[in-house]
Amino acid sequence: MSHGQIHRAVDDATSTDAFEYGARAGYAISAVLHLLVAYIIVRLALNAPTGGGQNADQSGALATLGGQTGGAIALWLAAVGLFALALWRLAETVVGSHPNEPSRGDHGLKKQSKRVKSLALAVVYCGLAISAIRFATGQGQSSGQQNAGLSARLMQSGGGKAVLIVVGLVVIGVGGYHVYKGASQKFLDDLRGSSGSAVTVTGTVGYLAKGSVLSGAGLLVIIATISADPAKAAGIDAAVKTLGQAPFGRVLLLASALGIAAYGAYCLVLARYARM
Repeated sequence: MSHGQIHRAVDDATSTDAFEYGARAGYAISAVLHLLVAYIIVRLALNAPTGGGQNADQSGALATLGGQTGGAIALWLAAVGLFALALWRLAETVVGSHPNEPSRGDHGLKKQSKRVKSLALAVVYCGLAISAIRFATGQGQSSGQQNAGLSARLMQSGGGKAVLIVVGLVVIGVGGYHVYKGASQKFLDDLRGSSGSAVTVTGTVGYLAKGSVLSGAGLLVIIATISADPAKAAGIDAAVKTLGQAPFGRVLLLASALGIAAYGAYCLVLARYARM
């Protein structure tokens, strides 16, 4: 199949209502997961039992979701929505961002950078969908434990340590981009129509909070590599729990929970008003 035929096939697929609604459902699933992470952080701040969702990250959110009545069904539905959103991002990698819009104005380097971003997001959502399936089938694992285990193996060689340093810098960069997007309110470009002040405030707080947590997680990866302590390279969960050990840790955790909840609320806005 030629490049032109692939392009037309993707264009035809993204023009269907079913595909678009599936991708929008993926945004709604992302919202639920972020709200569950915020709930877990609040429980940690209050020193309350967190049950199966003791990890303050997406794996903890999936474990919490799976622990509810009908949790396995909810996890399978979550996997479907996340896979649909991953496929939509993959389609954007082929035809460019917002394939359902009559005219796509991005050109040159900006267009290519957005395609790289879409590909990266496709990988992220696909990974989350696979994790949801694993939890639905009783094979789910804490992402923090997996990250720490992988980090421990990489720390055994100079090349592995270099990889971890690069990963840490990339995560810091992603977190920094979230902070920039929140502070500049660039996230409003992802929405169709005009947005009210509530959406603007929610998106700003959400992006700033998520960016700060991601940057903290990346910094911990670098610190863990230098100090040869794999436990610190456990991702968002480690960043959140490290924050809780700081002075006024409970206040900081509650503030983080509020920010992550705001990001989840913004994902609900995306489910309805995202440019597709």
